[in-house]
Amino acid sequence: MTRTNSAEQQSRSVEATGGAKPHEHKLRANGVSAAGSIVMAVAGSAPAYSIAATTATLVGTAALGAPGALLWSAIPMLGIAWAFLYLGRADVNAGASYSWVARALHPVLGFLSGWALVVSATIFMVAGALPAGAMTVTLFSPKDADNVPLITAVGAVWFLVMAACVLFGVHVTARAQWIMSVIEVGILVVFAAVALGRAATTDHAGPSFSWDWLGFSHLSGAGVFVSAALIAAFYYWGWDVSANLNEETKDGHKRAGSAGIIGVVIVFLLFEVFTIATLVLLPTKTIDGNSANILSILGEVVWPGVGGKILVVAVALSTIATLETTLIQVTRTLFSMGRDHTIPAAFGRIHPKWRTPAFATLIVVGVSMILFIGSNFLGSVGDIMNNAILSIGLQIAFYYTLAGVAVVVAYRRVLFRSVKNFVLIGLWPAAGAVFMAWIFIASIPGNDPIVNILGIGLIVLGIIPMLLFWRKARGYYTRRPLELPDELDAKAPAHVDDGPIG
Repeated sequence: MTRTNSAEQQSRSVEATGGAKPHEHKLRANGVSAAGSIVMAVAGSAPAYSIAATTATLVGTAALGAPGALLWSAIPMLGIAWAFLYLGRADVNAGASYSWVARALHPVLGFLSGWALVVSATIFMVAGALPAGAMTVTLFSPKDADNVPLITAVGAVWFLVMAACVLFGVHVTARAQWIMSVIEVGILVVFAAVALGRAATTDHAGPSFSWDWLGFSHLSGAGVFVSAALIAAFYYWGWDVSANLNEETKDGHKRAGSAGIIGVVIVFLLFEVFTIATLVLLPTKTIDGNSANILSILGEVVWPGVGGKILVVAVALSTIATLETTLIQVTRTLFSMGRDHTIPAAFGRIHPKWRTPAFATLIVVGVSMILFIGSNFLGSVGDIMNNAILSIGLQIAFYYTLAGVAVVVAYRRVLFRSVKNFVLIGLWPAAGAVFMAWIFIASIPGNDPIVNILGIGLIVLGIIPMLLFWRKARGYYTRRPLELPDELDAKAPAHVDDGPIG
């Protein structure tokens, strides 16, 4: 069976209908290497930023169960990563789950999946830019650490710099990520090793580590695990940026999905080590009282004198890097939607020189700047972050659930051809989908109204553009189902290799 790149299908469709020229719908191919795709996946999850911004929230929810929440959320998250790998092999499309869910399940679900990513990424522009501003202000003007307007302005500047990198081409983006992420992860690995040594050999302010922290004994109680899992979803989110870059990655139908899996494993190890170190080395009062600055406090304990400042640098780099990867995700998804005419076609045009979705990028920048200004009237940075994390967690759970179901449906004919297929394409992604659906549904009653309004209401809002552009997007809403890769098709010889790397 012949497998066709859906981006090429859309280009031919546009040409046939007298629309824009095909080259206007083609991103720069081979702009990201296999190693660069892994860097993007790690940067997307933003390990230093996630640890700094979310550890206090997770510990406040799960206490000594925080390491267990990360572990038991990582397992189904890896199932979703396997789903992305195999869906990406069947359909190379910058919209990723937006295209895959549409072709495997239903176009309406596909559109809402893409819309959920767009709104979650847009909310994150505030949740990401504020810490970038806060870390920079902390480094150069500690006395202004509570100055929200200044923090917002500095964060906006960093956001504009990253937007320029995204606009000027994927090569510029990839180079920037290599520099920022290598420094960030290098700092974290060194501090992780020193922190583990201190936790094991010196007196510490918190309790001694126990293996039962990784179990469920500390996650009992009404809604504790559900809330902790929703927070953990935010921790991991972002690794799937490699999927949105599949059209621009060398051998993207294979490498983009593999990068996502490797990225999840790397950030899981970093999250676990720093969460355990925080619990062991810091007293509870210190964790509660420094929710926006917990990593620099930990750094001072691990490496007195300079440790805090070094980790602030890591957080700043991480935050800036993840702003860039989030921009990639939202602009590539909007580009794919515009190419399909499910939103205004202008979003599907690219810059003739830089080969990037320039219009989509500029619109996202404009909307984000408005949100930055509005965030000044929403309360403290901590309040904004807490509501943003939980609402984004709902949106993540929604579109990850659909992706996990989509791969099982798309590959249903080959699930029982081998144990490998059954586990990696069927059982594990299905378990991931069930887990994501469960935390989405079970968390709703316990959420604050603002979290549900932002998390669910904004997804429902996607019905409006869907209805407005229904007729113009006939090609998308009548697209044929996913075709399996030749080596995994049920009609192919049974001896053909079906490994994920090929």
